Amino acid sequence: MNIRHTAIRQLLCLLIPVFYLHVLQAQQTVVQYLSGTDKDHTVAWDFFCTKGRNSGKWASIQVPSCWEQQGFGAYAYYKDSANPEQGLYKHSFKVSPVSKGKKIFIVFDGAMTDAEVKINGMLAGPIHQGGFYQFKYDITELIQFDKPNLLEVTVSRRSANESINRAERKADFWLFGGIFRPVYLEMMPAIFIERVAIDARMDGEFRMQVFSNKSGNQVLEAQVCELNGKPVDKPFMLMPGDSVLQHHFSNVKLWNAEQPNLYLVKLAIKEGSKVVHTMQQRFGFRTAEVRPHDGFYVNGVKVIFKGVCRHSEWPETGRTLSRAIHLMDIGLIKDMNMNAVRMSHYPPDKEFLDLCDSLGLFVLDELTGWQAAYDTVVGRKLVKELVVRDVNHPSIVIWDNGNEGGWNRALDNDYQLYDLQKRLVIHPWERFNGTNTKHYPDFKYIQNELATGKEIFFPTEFMHGLFDGGHGAGLDDFWTEMMKNPLCAGGFLWSLHDEGLVRKDRHDSIDVAGNSAPDGIVGPHREKEGSYYTIKEIWSPVVIETKILPADFDGKIPVTNRYLYTNLNKCRFKWKLVRLAGAKDIAAGDQMIASGVLPAVSVEPGNSGVLDIKSTRFASADILYITAYDSRNQAVFTWSWPLRSPQKIAGLLPVSTKAAAAIEVSDSMGLISVRCDGINYRFDKTSGYLQQVVNAGKMISFNGGPSLAGATLTLTAFRHYRQDSLYVVEPVYKEENHFSVKWVFRAGRLPSLQYQYSTTGENDYAGITFNYPEEKITGLRWMGQGPYHVWKNRLKGLQWGVWQKKYNNTITGESWDYPEFKGWHAGLYWVTLQNKEKDFTVYTEDENVYLQVLQPAKPVGATNNNTSPAFPGNSIGFFNSISAIGTKFQAAGVMGPQSQKNQSVPRPVGGTLLFDFTTK
Repeated sequence: MNIRHTAIRQLLCLLIPVFYLHVLQAQQTVVQYLSGTDKDHTVAWDFFCTKGRNSGKWASIQVPSCWEQQGFGAYAYYKDSANPEQGLYKHSFKVSPVSKGKKIFIVFDGAMTDAEVKINGMLAGPIHQGGFYQFKYDITELIQFDKPNLLEVTVSRRSANESINRAERKADFWLFGGIFRPVYLEMMPAIFIERVAIDARMDGEFRMQVFSNKSGNQVLEAQVCELNGKPVDKPFMLMPGDSVLQHHFSNVKLWNAEQPNLYLVKLAIKEGSKVVHTMQQRFGFRTAEVRPHDGFYVNGVKVIFKGVCRHSEWPETGRTLSRAIHLMDIGLIKDMNMNAVRMSHYPPDKEFLDLCDSLGLFVLDELTGWQAAYDTVVGRKLVKELVVRDVNHPSIVIWDNGNEGGWNRALDNDYQLYDLQKRLVIHPWERFNGTNTKHYPDFKYIQNELATGKEIFFPTEFMHGLFDGGHGAGLDDFWTEMMKNPLCAGGFLWSLHDEGLVRKDRHDSIDVAGNSAPDGIVGPHREKEGSYYTIKEIWSPVVIETKILPADFDGKIPVTNRYLYTNLNKCRFKWKLVRLAGAKDIAAGDQMIASGVLPAVSVEPGNSGVLDIKSTRFASADILYITAYDSRNQAVFTWSWPLRSPQKIAGLLPVSTKAAAAIEVSDSMGLISVRCDGINYRFDKTSGYLQQVVNAGKMISFNGGPSLAGATLTLTAFRHYRQDSLYVVEPVYKEENHFSVKWVFRAGRLPSLQYQYSTTGENDYAGITFNYPEEKITGLRWMGQGPYHVWKNRLKGLQWGVWQKKYNNTITGESWDYPEFKGWHAGLYWVTLQNKEKDFTVYTEDENVYLQVLQPAKPVGATNNNTSPAFPGNSIGFFNSISAIGTKFQAAGVMGPQSQKNQSVPRPVGGTLLFDFTTK
């Protein structure tokens, strides 16, 4: 008897889980993937490509993927060929008999561009047209449960609809083919909830449209919970005669980009006590609205968009991405202190939007249409697919109906058919719906528009990056001007990353399509350019505008709060005082003098306060650093200030370790040789330039200067003479006031160069240069602002410190070994030029000196000079003024005050350099 009871209990233990699993599956939607889920998790399908690489034969392909990146077909940027390839897919799959009696849908998250779908030889439905949209078919009657099912998909890169080709296949981005997003089955009860559309507002009002096929004797019940499942209030039901579920909630936490609070609504169709079908949907309470002639508001707060346009692309896999890439991109966007992202020029993976919801970014979601629009018939279908998929994301605050003329005005009102929130619809680049989203304005346009315009102004593309131009360059002036006017709602930079593609047909090299695609703030693999840090400072919500600390600095620094929703008491501030390693004691490293955490300072958005560093050790340090951390403990920005002048640092240099000896001078073969402390300095009597430096019989090829950059000099005299304990070498050039040079040698001291020059009119740069063979240079170590090179109109985002770079020949946007070696470097104190002969160091006694290191090469893909500004040649130089850089569409001269040429000054400028050729 006991044995029998035990057997029954064991049988029940086996059957009950199966029963409950069946009941659970009856209540919920079951998802069965037929493909993989992302670029790193794929499934092999059979594949036949009709043209191009590996065509004309059946092979295997990973799904999801872009077939070009799998070795098939042909690459295209901007425009497809007249008759591009098709891809034929086959895949066998089984469906469990447990699913008999259910509704079964096959879902494609994205296939470029036309897709014909067959199940077991039968069409699943009409051919889907449009490459960036989710579509599904009811295949319940086509599925067989007793044997495998055959899925066949024919994907055509070129659509049979010419408006789709104009909108999607003739556009400023890489054009791919294939099933590039996942494919899966959705299986649900015969009575089911299809979808919902939610409007949850800042005042706690909750409204939800529910689309289902429930019958009259069934009820629909909803329960709102926190994400951990804790109910927020009692359940509520759809009342008879109503089409919208409604409820009011008190004390809800609102969603915004700084505090992305989310909730979960659980839905159930019930028939008496029986649960027929359940689903759940994340959402956030927030109200997004445009107030004409005023601004764009979220939760009653006027929003300033600090945004960027983002393509969905990865070099190895094209448009097939992953959660890790989405997280990386959102992390970079937020790390640059941006709060918004524009989808360009198509809706992204739905997981990207999920992450924008949970991590906090305002989103502009976009219907494809790059300078050409869908026709009205197909456009209406695609607007529905776009909005139905994305409608419940609180991060989406605006819909973009196409781009730059690619809008079909007949579709403008269609968005509201599916969006219960009635979000703003814009035409990027046009004055529309109370907004002006002008693309690529110059500085005067900004001034004029903000002085006379009536629309809310936020360019959905501006500061067009190209190679090293744009983005950070010019942004400071633009942003300062834009923030003066309350009608400005910010803007969006173009674009996040260089659209570099690994070409399987070019030995896996990265192609950026000439000057079409290297327009990112980061590289194809998200390598950070210098503009990254410029943007990070300019758009920091914590603002410290103090540029120079006064001589009587008492530790007090003003701070302004430019968050939209967050008090600065949610932030932490750390400070530290550091003594930097010198050029001669670099191995000792930097020394921490003092550090601390500042007390919380309460400053509401838009207001200012004071940070107070209570330390008595400022005089002992070289640099003060302050870092702000946000409520998630992420660094907002680090500000830094030097506490000693270059003259002070140079004055601390030890005298030569060699015993002081008499200075020897010789004159031979047109050279004057000055021997001081065992080192020979040889000057050319014809040019007046330093010609060679010889240390212990080893030549150091530092020569050819000082030359006045951009000037042709005529030597009129060459003087060299003793003066007390000094020896002076003094070339005299025609018009001496224009350029004067004096070398001073003193035994036991570093030789110094004193120089002065004046300029006339406008100039791109002004300073002196020397030559050193590029092929002998191995690296650079310097004290100053770094680690990136700079332009006149891109000086923010740097930190004071001692920096080290290895030699590279990086061309920004065409190769990505950052930071770039060549170019201007700001705030020089000293520099050690590392080389194959003998390292040597140059010190300056002057502030605001720019170091020139060689000349950045002009990009191969450059078709204008906007982003290849004037440069003084392939030399080593020391400058008082430098050139600015433009953007893809604008020369520097129209980009604002900081981008103008340098003006002459009535008095000569110059400085003093000290040379150490004994550096180890």
